[in-house]
Amino acid sequence: MTFLAMVGSASAIGMGLAVIGAGLGIGWIGAKAMESIARQPEAVGDIRSNMILMAAFIEGAALIALILAFVIANAGV
Repeated sequence: MTFLAMVGSASAIGMGLAVIGAGLGIGWIGAKAMESIARQPEAVGDIRSNMILMAAFIEGAALIALILAFVIANAGV
């Protein structure tokens, strides 16, 4: 197995982990936000806006991880 093939395999694993981590993180944020809204319904606006902001940050980090893994996988080509 050549070095470039190993880099591509590691990059694919990294991409998968980034997507799984982002999915779990956003799911966890949504679950905790719903729990918080159930406990304190008058704060629904603040909780919702913070939830959306954090989900956007997680999506951005996941997108950067995917792009970085793709660039590293294709660096030797």
